[in-house]
Amino acid sequence: MQRLRTTVPGAASEASPCMACGACCSYSADWPRFTWEDDAALARLPQDLVTLSGMRCDGARCSALVGVVGVSTSCAVYADRPDVCRACVAGDDACQMARSKFGLSELVVAEA
Repeated sequence: MQRLRTTVPGAASEASPCMACGACCSYSADWPRFTWEDDAALARLPQDLVTLSGMRCDGARCSALVGVVGVSTSCAVYADRPDVCRACVAGDDACQMARSKFGLSELVVAEA
């Protein structure tokens, strides 16, 4: 099987590859778990999108994910997203694993 590669833009002004992916937000209901959030951070999240331990999921997909995985996605709570979501790095091992589950090409981080 041939593996396609997509380059992750290096400049901050370029669009994030995550906006055309969303695989990490749909990989597992166990991923969007709260870690170090304080009560004030959790209070900023819409209560219909959270559970006692993390973001509410529909199957494996985070309920805050908007759009179609691998096509165009966004996060309904991006500005207030949990620490576990902030820790996601485009192109790291977890990203590649999630992308693989959805048959998406591997990301290669461009050198700056």
